[in-house]
Amino acid sequence: MPPKKTSPSKSTKDAIAPSDLPANWHYERTVSEIEAIIGRIEAGELELAEVFQQFSQAVEYLNQCETFLNQHQQQADLLIETLLDREESGLS
Repeated sequence: MPPKKTSPSKSTKDAIAPSDLPANWHYERTVSEIEAIIGRIEAGELELAEVFQQFSQAVEYLNQCETFLNQHQQQADLLIETLLDREESGLS
């Protein structure tokens, strides 16, 4: 029996660097492609093998979006923390 696949831990996901996203990657374009894939699958216009291929592609795109959002959340948290630190120390 093949070993069970496990999803990466949260700390592994958090360690993803910006270079892990493809060059010229855009969040909005990727979301549009995910929506298009879902539309094709829901429309029933694909052969079963193509459904699995497209589903795999959509999952990859979703992981890229999650990476992007996690990175930007970390940046926003750092900026907020910096602002709060400045406020606490009386700096403007």
